[in-house]
Amino acid sequence: MARVGIAGTTSWGTTLAILSARAGQEVSLWARTEDEAERLRADGENHRFLPGVPLPDGITVTSSADDAFGDVEVALIVVPSRTLRANARAIGSHISSSAVVVSATKGLELGTGKRMSEMLAEELPEQFVDKICCMSGPNLAAEICQGKPSSTVVASSNLANVEHVQSLISSSGFRIYTNGDIIGVELGGALKNIIALGGGVCDALDLGDNTKAAFMTRGLAEVARLGVAAGAEAITFAGLAGVGDLIASCSSPLSRNHQVGERLAHGETLNQIRASMTHVAEGVDTTAAAAGLADALGVDMPITKATYDVLFNGVGIQDAITGLLGRVPAPEWAGVWP
Repeated sequence: MARVGIAGTTSWGTTLAILSARAGQEVSLWARTEDEAERLRADGENHRFLPGVPLPDGITVTSSADDAFGDVEVALIVVPSRTLRANARAIGSHISSSAVVVSATKGLELGTGKRMSEMLAEELPEQFVDKICCMSGPNLAAEICQGKPSSTVVASSNLANVEHVQSLISSSGFRIYTNGDIIGVELGGALKNIIALGGGVCDALDLGDNTKAAFMTRGLAEVARLGVAAGAEAITFAGLAGVGDLIASCSSPLSRNHQVGERLAHGETLNQIRASMTHVAEGVDTTAAAAGLADALGVDMPITKATYDVLFNGVGIQDAITGLLGRVPAPEWAGVWP
């Protein structure tokens, strides 16, 4: 039995705690406040984010960073991208020096366009720089907690790190694959959320299967184009963190970004949607961050640009669709493969 520490009482953080406990590990789930920790312990479940799913006996909920991370083999960071830096600072000095650190957050930093692993490398003690991994894939928390089979991928430039995570958390119901392309896996997981917003629009407007399939495929090309420009391997976007996650997020009503797209298409404003949501839809901030990154790298991302205009510039959805359809056709994989 190994110890796994998890920062983040989000639905996905709680799910990873449950998965780790089911795999036979001793799990510490870290809450930011003692009030939150007491509530989770008293309820025996995460009533706010994952109601009706009991916490297994192998999970200890604590507000003490020392207790949560002091002697763990793996530390999972599962918090919204906007709070990742603050959380990393709060727990960094408490994490066991021998631990592998895994980001399971799918997003980009506003203003810098940095990936989560880049932020962790800046905020955690230097000893962890070579021990940072990321996790991404088609992982809808509600389905996984129901015991439905799922797969994910853990990436790092150090294969020993990802194999260690794989050995501790992977199971017959939650299969973990490994990948050496951390840039591609992180960008695939983050950027697909932009496309998922449009997937929700397609469904809300009943544009049909042909339209949605074309939109998702062109979205994948756009994601891969930015990824390759940032140093990722093109093949990564054909895997779980690319097309796999894209399919789940664009198709499932459980996807928060899909929900935002649907609601936008039905006439709600972004402010109204955000004010009513308990969970974070990372695609909104990621759209802004990716637009800036695309400009910096000189990458053409028409879907991202159109999504940005709808979210932040007051452009109507029908006008955005017309603009995308009016573009001059180009080679299918321009900027991805020669």
